[in-house]
Amino acid sequence: MEDIVTLMEDRYGKADRVWVMDRGMASEDNLAFLQEEGRRYIIGAPRSELKQFEAELLSQDWEQIREGLEVKRVPAPAGDETFILCRSVQRQAKEQAMHQRCIDKIEDGLRKIDAGCAKKKQSVGAVERRIGRLLERYSHAAALFEITTHAKDDGKVGLFWSRNARWQEWAALSEGCYLLRSNIADWRAEDLWHAYIQLTQAEAAFRIQKSDLKLRPIWHQKTERVQAHILVCFLAYVLWKTLGLRAKAAGLGDEPRRIWDELAQIMLVDVVMRTRSGVEIRKRCVAQPTPLQAQLLQRLQITLPRHLSTTTQNVVTPIAEKIDDLSVNSAKIGL
Repeated sequence: MEDIVTLMEDRYGKADRVWVMDRGMASEDNLAFLQEEGRRYIIGAPRSELKQFEAELLSQDWEQIREGLEVKRVPAPAGDETFILCRSVQRQAKEQAMHQRCIDKIEDGLRKIDAGCAKKKQSVGAVERRIGRLLERYSHAAALFEITTHAKDDGKVGLFWSRNARWQEWAALSEGCYLLRSNIADWRAEDLWHAYIQLTQAEAAFRIQKSDLKLRPIWHQKTERVQAHILVCFLAYVLWKTLGLRAKAAGLGDEPRRIWDELAQIMLVDVVMRTRSGVEIRKRCVAQPTPLQAQLLQRLQITLPRHLSTTTQNVVTPIAEKIDDLSVNSAKIGL
C-alpha cells in the first residue's frame, strides 16, 4: 500500500485526494502511514469491530439513502476518526443464506460422525480432528456449535453438540451490516458511503470483460499485455461512469445498469429483398422503441436514427424488378 501511495504522489503530487481501500488494507501500520502526513482515507473496517457498536445496531436512528440501504454515523471509540455503520437488505439476505447453508452442512456432518462413532471404536483425537476439518470447511457458522466428545467404556466415542444462543442473536443482528472508518469529519454519512462504494465499481471494471465486453478470462504472462488489459478495463470503467453521471443528471438515479438493460432491448431490423436477377436490396431499420424506452431516450437526450447505412457488394439499380423473396432478420442494438 505504501508503494502505491508513494508512486501516485510522486507522479501527480500530493493533491487533496481521498484514498479508498477495502477492509483487507485496514492494518494499524497502513492507517498510521496515511495519518502521518494528513492523508484522507475511507477504509472498510474488519467485521470483528462491529461488536463494539452493538448498541448502535439496536437503535432505530438510521438514515435511509436508498431503498434497502441505511447508514448511521457513530462516535469513534478513540481518536479523531469517523465510523459509519451500513446496513444492506440485499447483503443481509446473502449472509443469511450463507449461514444457513453452513449450519445445514455442519449438522449433517456431525450426524455422520456420530453414526460412525456408534459403529466402531475410534480414538477421541481422531474424532476431534474430523470435527475440526468439518468446522474449518464451514467456518462461517462454526462458532454456532458447542461440541464435546468423551471416551466410553466400550472403546467408542460419545459425541454431543448444542447451539450457542448468543451467536445466533449476534448473527441475526449483524447480518447485512458492515463498518467504514474515515478521518474525514466534514462529510455526511451518505457522502462517505457513496465515495466508498466507488471501490466496488472500480473492482467490477476489471471483471467487465467477462460480462459486458463478452470476452473470455485471460491470464497474462507479459507486462505489456497486463497493461493493455488494464487500459481496456479502465476505458470501460470511464464509459460506465460517464453513463452513470449522464443518467444522474437526467434525474434517473446513479445506477445505469437498469437503464442499460432496458435500452439493450431496442431491436435493429434488417429487411432483405431479393429480386429475380439476384440483386439484393437491403434496408436496415431501428425498431420503434417502447413508451418506456422512448422516455429514457428523451431524458438522456439520445436520438435514435430511423435507418442505418449498410454495405453490399451488389449495386441496387433495377428498382422496378419484381421482388421474389422477402426476409426480415432482427438483432438487439448494442447501445
